[in-house]
Amino acid sequence: MQTLEGVTHGQQRQALGMSTLAFTVCFAVWTIFSIIGVQIKQELGLSETQFGLLVATPVLTGSISRIFLGVITEKYGGRIMFPIQMMTTALAAFLLSMATTYSMFLLAALGVGLAGGSFIIGIAYVSRWYEAKQQGTALGIFGVGNMGAAVTNFGAPFLVVAFGWQQTAQIYAGVLVLMAIVFWVFTKDDPVLAEQRRTNSRPTSALLQLEPLKNPQVWRFAVYYFFVFGAFVALANWLPRYYVGAYGMDLATAGMLAAAYSLPASIFRALGGWMSDKWGARFVMYLTFIVSLVCLFILSYPETRYIVSGIDGPIEFSFGIGVPLFACLSIGLGFVMSLGKAAVYKHIPVYYPHHVGSVGGLVGMIGGLGGFVLPISFGIMNDLTGVWTSCFMLMFLIVLVSTLWMHFAIRRMERKKFPQLADEKHLSDVPAEPLPAPQHS
Repeated sequence: MQTLEGVTHGQQRQALGMSTLAFTVCFAVWTIFSIIGVQIKQELGLSETQFGLLVATPVLTGSISRIFLGVITEKYGGRIMFPIQMMTTALAAFLLSMATTYSMFLLAALGVGLAGGSFIIGIAYVSRWYEAKQQGTALGIFGVGNMGAAVTNFGAPFLVVAFGWQQTAQIYAGVLVLMAIVFWVFTKDDPVLAEQRRTNSRPTSALLQLEPLKNPQVWRFAVYYFFVFGAFVALANWLPRYYVGAYGMDLATAGMLAAAYSLPASIFRALGGWMSDKWGARFVMYLTFIVSLVCLFILSYPETRYIVSGIDGPIEFSFGIGVPLFACLSIGLGFVMSLGKAAVYKHIPVYYPHHVGSVGGLVGMIGGLGGFVLPISFGIMNDLTGVWTSCFMLMFLIVLVSTLWMHFAIRRMERKKFPQLADEKHLSDVPAEPLPAPQHS
């Protein structure tokens, strides 16, 4: 059992606050290519596919690293892992400013991507400070650090205009170093790690930490996260380019409108955590998917001109989504994505309280891979179809398949395991008993 004896509310708030701040800084660095990538694209004359790959490359590292960082954090604690991760990422961000060729940019982007691994470090660290009934809200508040994408979309264009993209990368590196120092000074070891040191007990081995990954349920959670987080990251990186290309905006205006999407997609994650605690995480997932389908259907419709053979000759009219409607729909989409992100991670410490690092790492990795695959797919579809809205068509298809799969698979499992619940309409996703703690060999 996780012991919270002697832990004060002040210590909980300090751990949560510092973790959220550090995650915000890391997320801002993780999405830096959404802004400087537009200028790099112009300087190198990149195609849409090449730009999509450049934007997505940091997401690849941040995704794959999550499962390993989660296991390591379970063993050594978030207080030491967070500063190490931030210092390493700061070095990569500084070296990015020296890149001159496309290959060098991709290599530097792999290093910058380590910033994305901060998520699972924070999840593993914060969850150990709270009881299960409070973890949904606490982890939802921590997830507000996603607003780092909005910070970059809003602030980085002005830094690029004032100093250039190279100096912008160096400024980001400096902020990471400062944050690493502040985090180390103002945090302490989590209660679980402190108890292990007090009793001289060994932490769970990596092999036992990975044991729950055999459970298909874990992979189901990962599929949900592929959209609610992966598509969020993809759009946060893609929207500045979309506004510039589809609506002919300047980079600063495009960045601010992209920030308007990223901000609600981040700050309302805390609300999603509270809703998951109160009404059940599965209810929130249904809400997320259904609203997303509506928004994506409208966003998918390309600007179209019609010619009708009228009585007195051809009648021509057109249909298209203007900037105000597009911005409102994207903000609405970001809002329900934030709820869904919190709902997914509400499941994990409830079902797997002793495997948060490994299970959360896998779910985060699959979700992050969505942020890697989707921008590349957006670029490829733009090159192949020549239609700007093709990215939303792809996401609509992903959400439709996910919604149908989630509904029919879950209901089938419920009826098989609990025949008496065949007509039950309350869709709670809280287990009767969580997975027990692993036994040391």
